[in-house]
Amino acid sequence: MDGVPRVPEQRYAGTSKSTGSSELPEATEVPAGLRFSVLGPVRAWRGDEPLTTGSPQQRALLAALLLREGRTATAAELIDALWGDEPPSQALAAVRTYASRLRKILDPGVLVSESGGYAIRSVSGDALDLAAAEALRSDAEKARGAGDLCKARELCNRALALWDGEPLANVPGPYAETQRARLEEWRLGLLESRLDMDLEQGCHAEAVSELTALTAAHPLRERLRELLMLALYRSGRQAEALAVYADTRRLLADELGVDPRHGLAELQQRILQADPALAEPSAPTTEPSASPLRPAQLPATVPDFTGRASFVTELRDVLASASSPDGEGQVMAVSAVAGIGGVGKTTLAVHVAHAARPSFPDGQLYVDLQGAGPRAAEPETVLGSFLRALGTADSAIPDSLEERSALYRSTLDGRRVLVLLDNARDAAQVRPLLPGTEGCAALITGRVRMVDLVGAHLVDLDVMSPEEALQLFTKIVGAERVASEREAALDVVAACGFLPLAIRIAASRLAARRTWTVSVLAAKLADERRRLDELQAGDLAVKATFELGYGQLEPAQARAFRLLGLADGPDISLAAAAAVLALPVEPTEDLLESLVDTSLLESAAPGRYRYHDLVRLYARACAERDELPPEEREAAMSRLLDFYLATAARVYAIERPGDRTVDHLEATRHPGQEFTDDGKALDWLHAEAACILACVQQSLGADTLRRAVDLLLASKDLAESGVSALRYEVAAMAARDAAAGAGEAHAEGRARTTLAQVLSRAGRFDEAGAEADRAIGLGLKSGDPWTSGNAPNEQGIIAALRNEPTLSEAHLLTAIESFRTDGNRPGEASAVCNLSRVLVSMGRTTAAIELARQGVTIYDELGLTFRLANARYALGIALSNKGEQAEALGELTEALKVFVENRQRLWEGTTHYRLAQVHLSARRPAQAAQHAEQALGTGCIGGEWMRANVLTLLGRALDTLAQVDRARACWREALAIHELSDASEAGELRQLLSPVAAA
Repeated sequence: MDGVPRVPEQRYAGTSKSTGSSELPEATEVPAGLRFSVLGPVRAWRGDEPLTTGSPQQRALLAALLLREGRTATAAELIDALWGDEPPSQALAAVRTYASRLRKILDPGVLVSESGGYAIRSVSGDALDLAAAEALRSDAEKARGAGDLCKARELCNRALALWDGEPLANVPGPYAETQRARLEEWRLGLLESRLDMDLEQGCHAEAVSELTALTAAHPLRERLRELLMLALYRSGRQAEALAVYADTRRLLADELGVDPRHGLAELQQRILQADPALAEPSAPTTEPSASPLRPAQLPATVPDFTGRASFVTELRDVLASASSPDGEGQVMAVSAVAGIGGVGKTTLAVHVAHAARPSFPDGQLYVDLQGAGPRAAEPETVLGSFLRALGTADSAIPDSLEERSALYRSTLDGRRVLVLLDNARDAAQVRPLLPGTEGCAALITGRVRMVDLVGAHLVDLDVMSPEEALQLFTKIVGAERVASEREAALDVVAACGFLPLAIRIAASRLAARRTWTVSVLAAKLADERRRLDELQAGDLAVKATFELGYGQLEPAQARAFRLLGLADGPDISLAAAAAVLALPVEPTEDLLESLVDTSLLESAAPGRYRYHDLVRLYARACAERDELPPEEREAAMSRLLDFYLATAARVYAIERPGDRTVDHLEATRHPGQEFTDDGKALDWLHAEAACILACVQQSLGADTLRRAVDLLLASKDLAESGVSALRYEVAAMAARDAAAGAGEAHAEGRARTTLAQVLSRAGRFDEAGAEADRAIGLGLKSGDPWTSGNAPNEQGIIAALRNEPTLSEAHLLTAIESFRTDGNRPGEASAVCNLSRVLVSMGRTTAAIELARQGVTIYDELGLTFRLANARYALGIALSNKGEQAEALGELTEALKVFVENRQRLWEGTTHYRLAQVHLSARRPAQAAQHAEQALGTGCIGGEWMRANVLTLLGRALDTLAQVDRARACWREALAIHELSDASEAGELRQLLSPVAAA
């Protein structure tokens, strides 16, 4: 329906006598603040104060008048609306009584009497929620017609948000019943329109869960089925999409004796034929200029770009061929610029990219691939960033490199986008990042000549010519200063090896020192003791240029430059830098900003700093050469480790008050960063994830090994959230190997325990079990109370997941005893809750509930909101197993809220799975399917094994909803996953898929 359904005029054969003048009274404006709602319970407010609207029949009268939008309703019409064909004997008196009461409640002049009836005047705009919804729908249609889908979706969502349950809830009478049906139909039409726009904008993965619930609630509504098929297909779930059609066809035949409408049947055929047009929105969308759907990520071009005319022309011609109508079938344009560090590859590429922007109206992507550093950017990480910039939701971004690359190419298909891949390591790094579609182009820079990049146009960038080098020097220093000392200027650029980066730094230094002449600078560069070795060829020329800048630093600046370059993280915060330098924050900031002014350091963001990869290498060389005594380098990195460990321990203590883990960590000399707002503590941990894990891997020497491993313990939220789990796993493996190599049982036990936790949550139970087993032995050997409690606790979890409840119970009892001996009540509560889940699997439900309640009590007493969610999760499982579904639902819902607030995505997804189990047990398959879809979209603890379990559960819910074909598609996918790991659950799935079960 195109608009809000109008209330039809009710006409009667009889007429009523007039009780007043035949002229309509003058309209009275509704006083400010008077509001009404009919999209839910019939209510009225004056400002924020709710008004009493009386009995159900009185609310029915108010609703009938509100829905007439100011038109008069006669007494006979109102009697018919309230009671239909069987009104009470005193119906007219009752109507007058209700009207009189409402008039007293409302402001004067709002409810008026005329022509033997009543009306509510001047209810418009935001005074009635229905009118507001109608206006929002109208604005949404206009925005959609103008191509602004973002605004249209927002307006539709605002309109839908005005609903508060069933329209005209608990209002009696035939009129209310008719209007309820019409308003619900209009709401569904509005919802279908918004879902259609969701799919147009590529939000298909998010839409699947909502559409699954809607099709269960409205099984005969074919448009919802069609949208679900399309959403599943675009999510890579073709078998389920086709199964939806099969379920729909069977349902329509059984219930109505008809076939699906033409649009649904046509969609099925297009899916069978893998119609490419289905893989993208049906119509292009025009986003606002600030929208990430049209990225503009190019760095600013330098205002003094000089020379390189032939290279600029060559590269622009190649890029232009990508969008040229006579491109002779070229799939895409790829240019790779190679040369030594500091030769100006990035400057040239950015300049050319800006000039080519008109040819790529759909956006420009940029990334520094850090190919010259020790840890080049991973292609899958870059693809995730690109996909988000192109408008893809986080939940729709797959995990594997191959899937991300495929989605990236699909997203770019039909668009004209330029991709600038700066500082690439090699061809293997950039191949997954190439668009691969006509109309797009890629511009690559790197030190390696990429002869193995098929189809690429290769450009070898050499140093500047003497004329170009002098032009660049003159633009920076000023023509007046150079004109009088032209020969000295030529000596300077020659000493710089005509390398652009070296020339820029040297000229900038001279420009900043008005008392220097060009001859003074030339004389300094002529000192062979400082530059001859560095100015030979290749990267040595860059070092010579940095030497010039470094040599002009004050002693405190030079020390900061050297020491900060030792850290392996991608950047460094101001607080961390202060720890490295053993200085207060304010003088540290002054030093860093002065280094930014010299171009030896970059300001990555407010309060964060980073080195160019070559400058970092040079800074480390300076540290090795100049930092005396040499022990100061180790001391600086030790201070950084202390800072991260102390701060991470503070975050851990804030999130888990009373947990004894922080008492068992190695002592630090640095107090760490303090937080005035506890909510910012977790923000800090996630913001520093890459730097923390880099510090762990950098600090695995004998003197810092224990602290490095403890930093892993204190930052375990990075693994539990799922966001940094892969990097955390790499760091944990490195820590384990270092500790094993050093024969350090204490550190090795802790490292293996943390590694077991990560592997278990990834569903790699055999590997996790082996690590936990070794950790238990190491804990006994070292006498470490932390490992003695946490290792058997983790082994108990793993044994439970491997269907070994007796072994699990034994390990968890050991863990409980160890935690009690240590006085670690949160640890005890954790093991108790884990044991509760094990007892559920053993059929000892009453004991399981008691244990879970013990865990709730301990966490509640300690004020551990976050960990209390784990106890509520365990209690919900136990209660559900006992059949107390309502209480189980409440516990799991509370746990879910806390997991969401604390960004524990894996726990969030796992709780959705448990909620789906409860709903299915309570015979609510539609809600079960919705929660299962959310679990699939969010991810769960247990990796692919748990994903298969979720698919199995989703299949059971769909089967109950008579969506048999889609259910079987879920089971087939789950079976394929379980067969890969030879899981015992495969037998159950084979039985579900057997012909006997299907019958």
